[in-house]
Amino acid sequence: MKALGARLQAGNLAVEAGVLAELFDHAPDLAFFVKDNEGRYVAVNASLIKRHGYRHKSQVLGRRPSDICPNDFGRLPAEQDAQVLRTGKPLINHLERQWYLPRQPVWCLTTKLPLRDAAGNVIGLVGISRDVRAPVDPRSIPVELAAALESFEKNPAESVTPASLARRAGLTPPRLARLIHRFFDLTPGQFLTQTRLAAAARLLRETSLGVSGIAHQCGFYDHSAFSRAFHSAMGTTPSAYREAMRKAPSGSE
Repeated sequence: MKALGARLQAGNLAVEAGVLAELFDHAPDLAFFVKDNEGRYVAVNASLIKRHGYRHKSQVLGRRPSDICPNDFGRLPAEQDAQVLRTGKPLINHLERQWYLPRQPVWCLTTKLPLRDAAGNVIGLVGISRDVRAPVDPRSIPVELAAALESFEKNPAESVTPASLARRAGLTPPRLARLIHRFFDLTPGQFLTQTRLAAAARLLRETSLGVSGIAHQCGFYDHSAFSRAFHSAMGTTPSAYREAMRKAPSGSE
């Protein structure tokens, strides 16, 4: 990344990044972006502009996530960018919900790496955000694993860990990890968290249960821990999410 950063600072930021963006135009399940030291898009691929409802890259270039995404869906990525640019520390495979038009947040794994010049100064960042919503044919999942996953999805309040999930499925932890990654492109821990948070989001949308009660029903036995996990993944607090969903037009998420 340092060599790339040195070339980008040499006045060729848009050119070098644009070539990479053209390459990633052929990865429809992947959003690719390069941003300058102010967090503004310098290059994006076709998938990124499509998910935000734009037709041309020129409509996004020069803008920040907070300029093209509503509410916390734009604020949270902008805050992530600022932290990477300020500290120089990468964000690796962060599981979160991102905006996808029309009003359909989807699960993504996001990675952001700082770009540095020859002197080591951070001059921007490059990143990808990969959808983890690809359909899986249940028949391709081993029967024991399918049963264990179905049981957990029906009862997310249970104290399930990757190790206990492996035992339920009659698998070794490494074998479980390989299968979960193959079918869902997640680690077992990420899969458990996603399942619990998806269940929590449904209860927030469809019931009047209190936030603490929902946290317990979804396997979070500490209200603060639940709120932090929900905010980290969804970009908003449980209460704010519920309020937004109540105001949403019928049929949207």
